[in-house]
Amino acid sequence: MASEGVNKFIKLWLCIIISLCYCYSIGRTKKTPKGIVRLLCLLPVMCLFLAIPLNISSIHFAGTTAFSISWLANFKLLLFAFGKGPLSSPSLSLPRFIAIACFPIKIQQHPSHLNVYQTPTNYAIKVLLFALLLSVYDYTHHIHPTILLVLYCFHVYFCLEIILVTVATLTRALLGLELEKQFNEPYLSTSLQDFWGKRWNLMATSVLRPTAYEPVRNTAARFIGRKRALLPAVFWTFVVSGIMHELIFYYLGRVWPTWEVMRFFLLHGVCVTAEIVLKNAFADKWPLPREVSTPLTVGFVMITGNWLFFPPLLRCGAKERALEEYAVLGAFIKNVTTLTFSSFQSH
Repeated sequence: MASEGVNKFIKLWLCIIISLCYCYSIGRTKKTPKGIVRLLCLLPVMCLFLAIPLNISSIHFAGTTAFSISWLANFKLLLFAFGKGPLSSPSLSLPRFIAIACFPIKIQQHPSHLNVYQTPTNYAIKVLLFALLLSVYDYTHHIHPTILLVLYCFHVYFCLEIILVTVATLTRALLGLELEKQFNEPYLSTSLQDFWGKRWNLMATSVLRPTAYEPVRNTAARFIGRKRALLPAVFWTFVVSGIMHELIFYYLGRVWPTWEVMRFFLLHGVCVTAEIVLKNAFADKWPLPREVSTPLTVGFVMITGNWLFFPPLLRCGAKERALEEYAVLGAFIKNVTTLTFSSFQSH
């Protein structure tokens, strides 16, 4: 059953690559100028990308595909239709077009002056911590539910970090691209604005900025001024993010949404806009020290996440399915290691 799932996953990704080859050719012909004409040509692919995760049963494969294809790739193609975004560069080769479209990566503007995405030591430490975290799940019946919810927060962070670092490493090795960091130590955030805008899942932030934030801010600026237009633009960005997260959760659980995840992002949207207003009014007079603002920020994210974000995942059996997949992967690695060791001994 596991091999059938992997084979199906590979076939679906071949379909994705072929579809992106078509999109690349659309952008290179004068018959499909940027605008509505190009958008109509890309719509079938965008609809296909929305349907593909429904054909994947693995929670990890479905989650990563939904995030990178149904969300990020579709948003990048939407920008591409109007001659904007990272896919619109005329110097992009086909392999780079595909990599940038379907993976959560962003090319550094000045790679020679920036650090590599992740040092091997940091990466190894996070892999080790993630492995230790998985082993703790064997004793969940002895752990308080509140502590378990905190562990789920670290689970999501480590899992996403490891996946994105792996993608970054492979892309650098295969295509020679230097990639920007996708996470910037979110546990050191000094405010919700700092957490969502500069530290957590920066690829999603960079895609939401031109597709959700900037259009609303530019439109609202005509009526209320550019400074005040910041507030509805920020809130709308959280609305769009909430919708996309609800979609991803549907792919994972195939259960009709309860809109708890949407409420999580609406709550944070309201809090970030309120934070911006309060900062403008009082930050210069009463700035909070980092020793106070960081625990408040991280604590608020964890408490609201445990209240609204994680319950839908737990109800659909995401944790149990994830642990089953880790067990299968562990058995596979053990078998490969045993066979390799045996072959060395035979020689």
